Amino acid sequence: MSGLPQFRIKLYADGADLHGMIEEYKKGIASGFTTNPTLMKKAGVKSYEEFAKAALKAIPDLPISFEVFSDDLPGMEREARKIGSWGNNVYIKIPVTNTKGESTAPLVKKLSHDGLKLNVTAILAVDQVKTVASALSPTTPSIVSIFAGRIADTGVDPMPIMKESVKILKSNPKTELLWASTRELLNLIQAESCGCHIITITNDILKKVPLVGKDLNQLSLETVQMFYSDAQSAGYKI
Repeated sequence: MSGLPQFRIKLYADGADLHGMIEEYKKGIASGFTTNPTLMKKAGVKSYEEFAKAALKAIPDLPISFEVFSDDLPGMEREARKIGSWGNNVYIKIPVTNTKGESTAPLVKKLSHDGLKLNVTAILAVDQVKTVASALSPTTPSIVSIFAGRIADTGVDPMPIMKESVKILKSNPKTELLWASTRELLNLIQAESCGCHIITITNDILKKVPLVGKDLNQLSLETVQMFYSDAQSAGYKI
């Protein structure tokens, strides 16, 4: 796609529609995939394991993240080890806390040091990044997912948090920082500029990549032309 080669950051497709995931894989744009139970429910997935194994069969050579859904650490560990057995390209999503706000850092440390690839998710604060960074094994590949879009939803600029997180994770050479909950194309530019390794991105946002660097006067003219054309085709009169 035009405009894409200028970005060094990896683009991960976020969703649970198997057909859509396969289409993205065939396009060759996505460097990986992420899912979660909410997306699976929305997509009408009935069997978690059947969906995951079908996705891994169709996409055998790119990272795919599947999330645990227990609320206690022993349950999370059991699910994590099972999910990890599904394929070498599997990353296990572990939420940064359970629903009671209890840190999952002890489990993250145990699993990461056992060689399981983790995607620690639902992170929104720098202190959480520090805790996770200290728990992760420096020799095991991992992902730290910060929900930058949700940070912005609260009226807080996520950029300082993302930049500080990049610095924190430099001591973890096998860990990649992921900009999650992407809201607009500008987030792709922001994520790249602050040093994030990965960003999750939707089809709708991906379609706007060719606009990067476009002359704003030309875009203004095209916008006026669009309004005029739509008014004419609708037959509006005053």
